[in-house]
Amino acid sequence: MTRRMLLVLLTILVCAAAYAADVPMVGTNPDQMKFGPTPGLPTCVSGALAKGDPAAGPFIAYAKIDAGCIVPWHWHNASEHLMIVSGVARVETKDGAPMDLRAGGFALMPAHHQHQASCPKGCTMYVYSDGAFDIHYVDNQGNELSPDAALGALKETPGRPPG
Repeated sequence: MTRRMLLVLLTILVCAAAYAADVPMVGTNPDQMKFGPTPGLPTCVSGALAKGDPAAGPFIAYAKIDAGCIVPWHWHNASEHLMIVSGVARVETKDGAPMDLRAGGFALMPAHHQHQASCPKGCTMYVYSDGAFDIHYVDNQGNELSPDAALGALKETPGRPPG
């Protein structure tokens, strides 16, 4: 290892240690969280912010999704990470096989990757986004829809709970 590489490595380690020392430990349990609706999502989804600011950048939220609820086809400008806590979440992507994720399951949807999610019997999950929250609904051809149009179509689908 060259002297310059060693100096760069030591600088990175010192900066990382200093950053870690300034960041307080964060933790909470779901029964202490304040749940509410998330603008742009179906009303059958409620969430509680665990860390971060969804309007400004990365965040972690805890989501409860009611039985039969579906979040229709959409994409985000940031990557979305799902970590299932309870129940079964069905995650579908335009270019892959559907996945049924159970407690402990994980899925990563890269930025701009079209997907939809549902919970046949209800589920809870942590959602981590590496950027600010946005949601872009799309139709079957991939054309962008307004949230009102996408969620309104859910309300008109027989046998599906209202969005």
